[in-house]
Amino acid sequence: MTGFRSAIFGLAAAAALPGCAAVDQAAPTAGTAPAAAAPATSAPATATNYQYTGNPLFRDLHTADPAPLVVGDTLYLYVGHDEAAEGQMFNITEWLAFSTKDMKTWTAHGPVMQPTDFSWVSRDAWASQVTEKDGRFWFYTAVEHDPEQGSQGKAIGVAVADNPLGPFRDAKGSALVRNEDTQGPHSWDDIDPTVWTEEDGTSWLIWGNANIYMARLAPDMISFDGPIRQIELPDFEEGPWIFKRGDMYYLAYASMDKTISPDERISYATAPAITGPWTWRGEITGAAANSFTIHPGIAEFKGEWYLFYHVGTLDVGDLEGGLGRRAVAVERMTFGEDGLINPVTQTETGILPLP
Repeated sequence: MTGFRSAIFGLAAAAALPGCAAVDQAAPTAGTAPAAAAPATSAPATATNYQYTGNPLFRDLHTADPAPLVVGDTLYLYVGHDEAAEGQMFNITEWLAFSTKDMKTWTAHGPVMQPTDFSWVSRDAWASQVTEKDGRFWFYTAVEHDPEQGSQGKAIGVAVADNPLGPFRDAKGSALVRNEDTQGPHSWDDIDPTVWTEEDGTSWLIWGNANIYMARLAPDMISFDGPIRQIELPDFEEGPWIFKRGDMYYLAYASMDKTISPDERISYATAPAITGPWTWRGEITGAAANSFTIHPGIAEFKGEWYLFYHVGTLDVGDLEGGLGRRAVAVERMTFGEDGLINPVTQTETGILPLP
């Protein structure tokens, strides 16, 4: 979840966007047991189809912290469901999943997990990322640890499924990272996990708020095989996202320079190896409209690179967009001949026109 973050899904067709077709099927039920997921025989049922008409992507509910995952010919997008009422800062009670095969038609699959599906968690479906490894799907996410179970503050949990749409279940039965495991300046420095797996099968986790941490994951994907270390990045605030293009590693993140703006921007650094050294490269894009938080999610899909982020401009019913009621958007992302990212302009048209 980015920042200091702490309508039922699957609305009827009449409440959906113009051009959206409702599918008369139930959404999947999230898993609850702290154990590995049982094999899935088929994908969960779908709820609603959306036709892309520009930004924001989905206009009948508030979504935040987009995390794309490409599996074969499908791009999956995992988001937090923003449900803050008037006077609330954040209220995010579940993670939702969407998918597309062409960036034109998006299918909503409903909630894939809730924070309390972790037995040691009290609340908060903050930012997450799902990665595939060895035919399983590993869901790393930030949650609020139940203080009655040995820790207090934000923690990172890991769930697992045999299908990108779940059901996801707690893979460890306890936190992968607790607030006590790092020496951060506050109780929410262990948030916003991003994960990368090398060609040799070695996986790494990167996360943080105020401080940015990284550690090598053990082959079981639910423990560390090495120490937690810090990365130094200018103006790092939160929301790291790791990816690779060619021989270059990229680390995008939400940055803040209060001499420029009180709002977060998206900056990035590059390195010849995931362990660095990291070279700061500047901004990818500026602050999100009507939201001091922003969160990058980056993926290559069918030959194009896409930057997902969120804004605070979407009104749903009588709830105005803004902090705690954000909406996911997407833009194309391009690179120069030197491999550096060209600046991205946030637009209402987004990736239109589509081929």
